[in-house]
Amino acid sequence: MKALVWHGKEDIRCDSVSDPEIQDPRDAIIKVTSCAICGSDLHLFHNFIPAMLPGDIMGHETMGEVVEVGSGASGKLKKGDRIVVPFTIICGECDQCRRGNFSVCERSNRNKALAEKAFGHTTAGLFGYTHLTGGYPGGQAEYLRVPFADATHIKVPDGIPDEKLLFLSDIFPTGWQAAAQCDIEPTDTVAIWGCGPVGQMAIRSAILLGAKQVVAIDRLPERLGMAAAGGAITINFDEESVIERLNELTGGKGPEKCIDCVGMESHVSLSYPDTIYDRAKQFMMLENDRPHVLREMIYVCRGGGVLSIPGVYSGLDDKIPLGMLMNKGLTVRTGQTHVNKWTDDLLRRIEEGQIDPSFVITHTVGLEDGPEMYKTFRDKQDGCVKVVLKP
Repeated sequence: MKALVWHGKEDIRCDSVSDPEIQDPRDAIIKVTSCAICGSDLHLFHNFIPAMLPGDIMGHETMGEVVEVGSGASGKLKKGDRIVVPFTIICGECDQCRRGNFSVCERSNRNKALAEKAFGHTTAGLFGYTHLTGGYPGGQAEYLRVPFADATHIKVPDGIPDEKLLFLSDIFPTGWQAAAQCDIEPTDTVAIWGCGPVGQMAIRSAILLGAKQVVAIDRLPERLGMAAAGGAITINFDEESVIERLNELTGGKGPEKCIDCVGMESHVSLSYPDTIYDRAKQFMMLENDRPHVLREMIYVCRGGGVLSIPGVYSGLDDKIPLGMLMNKGLTVRTGQTHVNKWTDDLLRRIEEGQIDPSFVITHTVGLEDGPEMYKTFRDKQDGCVKVVLKP
């Protein structure tokens, strides 16, 4: 089969690789009908997250048709079923899964010991996302093996286009969880840093959850335009002070809820003093990430407010104003997404027409064009916000 394969930093190729096979009774094999490039894939593309090996298959936003089912999954799936595959692989049986904390499933990361040795913590197994998260082949391919397939799937109806359903795999529930864990009230201002795909979903989610006003922060006109079309007030951080504008919009008190949809690779103006500091320390491997957005949220969030962090961070960061965080009484909520916790509700909202997640798609290409689209997406060329691949 054809698949997008990691060969090194900024080197993704469309290669011929072996077809996946059933390895465990709980496995299933799907023929991929649609997959996507995620902002998190760029962390691997840039080699900021370690433990990718040449030959690893990329991708964790995938859906398709079941073509083979292991004996242990046959009670939940059958050939011909149409499913979306959550990016988090879940057993459905461990203590964390029973609590709904699917992103920290205790059984699905087959390299759990390696991750704990490297970072002192682990997540669930993730598709196409380094050997620290299990080393599972990803879904930017013609076929995908789904481990724990009896639990790791979202069965979807026929008659709804892939484009409306595909993002149930990651960015829609990720944006939704980011907003939901803010406990939004009708009087709240919700500020969202980053208007990429997850940010766009968080904007729509915060509005659906009843926020008084949603403020979206970015610098790219096409992304700010998409945010405004979704009902957000926009701030271009290249043209005005984020903190001053947020204070103006909130009577000097700051937003009650702040969401970081940027994470470890924040791009900010060189006029910010922490920009050169973070880039220099990251270059010298003295700091993992560029946490400008996290610092700015702590500075501006109203006392007693909530910081929600769906943006990916990889390790240790410097100069976090912890004293301010503590003394302002801020609540921090973060984590990989508990996809299956949200999908019944989100599928219902799609079916009822409350939201059509396909609005975020700007480019649809064949799998063979994937390597070039990684560069287009990275460079934000041609108005690129979200890329869907058709194997």
